[in-house]
Amino acid sequence: MSPLAPQPPRRVAVIGGTRVPFARSDGPYATASNQEMLTAALDGLVERYGLREPGAVGEFVAGAVLKHSRDFNLARETVLGSALDPRTPAYDIQQACGTGLQAVIAAANKIALGQTESAIAGGADTASDAPLGVNDRLRRILLEARRAKSTGGRLKALAKVRPGHLVPDIPRNAEPRTGLSMGEHAAVTARAWGISREEQDALAAASHRRLAAAYERGLFQELVIPFRGLARDQNLRPGSTAEKLAALKPVFGLDAPGPTMTAGNSTPLTDGAATVLLASEEWAEARGVEPLAYLTAYETAAVDFVGGDVAGGEDGLLMAPAYAVPRMLERAGLGIGDFDLVEIHEAFASQVLATLAAWEKRGLAPVDRARLNVAGSSLATGHPFAATGARIVATLATLLAEREGPGRGLISVCAAGGQGVTAILERT
Repeated sequence: MSPLAPQPPRRVAVIGGTRVPFARSDGPYATASNQEMLTAALDGLVERYGLREPGAVGEFVAGAVLKHSRDFNLARETVLGSALDPRTPAYDIQQACGTGLQAVIAAANKIALGQTESAIAGGADTASDAPLGVNDRLRRILLEARRAKSTGGRLKALAKVRPGHLVPDIPRNAEPRTGLSMGEHAAVTARAWGISREEQDALAAASHRRLAAAYERGLFQELVIPFRGLARDQNLRPGSTAEKLAALKPVFGLDAPGPTMTAGNSTPLTDGAATVLLASEEWAEARGVEPLAYLTAYETAAVDFVGGDVAGGEDGLLMAPAYAVPRMLERAGLGIGDFDLVEIHEAFASQVLATLAAWEKRGLAPVDRARLNVAGSSLATGHPFAATGARIVATLATLLAEREGPGRGLISVCAAGGQGVTAILERT
């Protein structure tokens, strides 16, 4: 018997998304867990699209960056606590700030290959409820006590405990290979690319203005559901201006002259969760749902931010999209001018501006700023690490559908560890 002929990949539709408003850490969601936030976002999606019946969704894939040990099976536990059919398989995924977009890609691949008809992807993160580890010296003593064969041996081990051992191991926003925080890495890149303070503050202020305008015209009416007293992203400052931001003191890059990065042009620590519903065209047609857009391409990349050309800016921690996007566009036969909308995750204003400069250096046309982050992005919404990719996919798909005619959108997300995740959405 001859082998079956391979089938071409199916188109993957973005049906819609739901998220909770993002909140600054240690604020309204200070006692909310990853699972609670992710369940709220998932339930919003289930309610909106009537997904309660058995088998409505083939799979749920999601993740978090800051996870307690109790979150080892976060996606599955979220399903079991939600309105979704408890027989829905689920699994976790994690790629730092790229987690949400990678979850979308993982779900899309199975739909494209015909392994499932529909899937939900997403992510959640809480900087407020970050896990505190046991001091490593205390951990070793406790393990020694556990291994002891007698009561005397256990007591001998525990007698080694000193007051200093009781200090918890608090998570640090630093790269293990360099010891530098993401902000400090971004400051190095900003200097390398000559990114000015004025440019950064202008981009940050525009992010707030555009997010506020998007809320006012109802863009997020179905995308954002109220949670714990919030109906809008808490970090949003509608009255933000470049002049007001100019008054803030720099907080990163203070070890060199002329630091430019402040709390105002950098994303704050944030709590939140987001989900996206993906499906085959057949699934959407059977349910009478019109897709918002289609996920047509994606690409990942990584840079050597330890031993590469870091001082020159080429291999800065957050510069991997500068490699991923040109590669993806070449494969797709597209240029920057072919995109109606461009969504770049705003980890820092300086990182967005350095990425734009790097794309031009690699031969891409300049991005029309009127098409860039038209509904605001992470500087205004905040950035719960694993949730950001799902937020961007749902927002961009909604923006494309809003245009009514054909359109194309580009997504670029930088991530810790020197990685980048990028994608293309299209509406035909």
